[in-house]
Amino acid sequence: MDHRSLGRTGLKVSPLCLGAMMFGAWGNPDHADSVAVIHAALDAGINFVDTADVYSAGESEEIVGKALKGRRDDVVLATKFYAPMGEAPNQGGSSRYWIMKACEDSLRRLGTDHIDLYQVHRPDPSVDIDETLGALSDLVHQGKVRYLGSSTFPGSEIVEAQWTAERRGRERFVCEQPPYSILVRGIEADVLPTAQRHGMGVIPWSPLAGGWLSGRWRLGAEPAESRRAVRTPDRYDLSKPTNQAKLAAADALGALADEAGIPLPQLAVAWVIRNPAVTAAIIGPRTMEQLTSQLPAVDVVLSDDVLDRIDEIVPPGTNFSYADAGYAGPMVSNRWKRRRPVR
Repeated sequence: MDHRSLGRTGLKVSPLCLGAMMFGAWGNPDHADSVAVIHAALDAGINFVDTADVYSAGESEEIVGKALKGRRDDVVLATKFYAPMGEAPNQGGSSRYWIMKACEDSLRRLGTDHIDLYQVHRPDPSVDIDETLGALSDLVHQGKVRYLGSSTFPGSEIVEAQWTAERRGRERFVCEQPPYSILVRGIEADVLPTAQRHGMGVIPWSPLAGGWLSGRWRLGAEPAESRRAVRTPDRYDLSKPTNQAKLAAADALGALADEAGIPLPQLAVAWVIRNPAVTAAIIGPRTMEQLTSQLPAVDVVLSDDVLDRIDEIVPPGTNFSYADAGYAGPMVSNRWKRRRPVR
């Protein structure tokens, strides 16, 4: 498997990154089986693993730590913080207080003395980005973290973080981890060109659009069962017109994949890593079968004709709904932020 530079760093990573969200209670609770999937990915040439503290309340990090025993030096290990890890008011977010605690907890669960890529899982409007970057910079200087990244940041907040790092002498984010797939193309309008301008790597999550591009979502078929649908029902409720439009697009993409002789999951992943702004696509298998079905995507070559037809099915820059974007700013998510008080 070829390797690519992560932005302007000298760090080399495989074009597929193994996402560990589905290892643990959220997906596969069998630790031995999950470890076997991780080992198979590493044996196939993947050298990049991404997880987060919130995945199965830390269980995913523990499984990854078990899998990497004896192989840690061969892997670029990434994790994330921000999501609540308890009910207390300071058990989440991007404050210095929580970052320092979250990092120590992740290091312990992962069984390592350093994290190669430590990422803010979502923007935190309640915290000054300088406080966040200051705490993260201290972790870099302490040797506990090698590189910093953001996840699901809007273009404007990516720029603000880069500006703050430059003006305040902080370590900067070297990569962004956004949602990106044929069905979720909103980041093409701003996030991808912004990342390119700032020399950032891009490691998209959910290249199969949360399972919509697994090949199981087709017109006339029974709705596919999905564990994600339980956690994020707005993205799968077929009574919503946006999801009906998504289903129609998924069906058209499935027909195109059939015509091209390429399994839809491989076409979907290959499409993501074909974008010149993308460093690696994060695949998130729950089983060995799901892993092996996506690995061949690195060798899939998509013709210009196929790419043009994909653009016809889902126009560039298109998201079907805000629910697919992974993050909606306060003015989108809170109606009171859009309404001036009546005096």
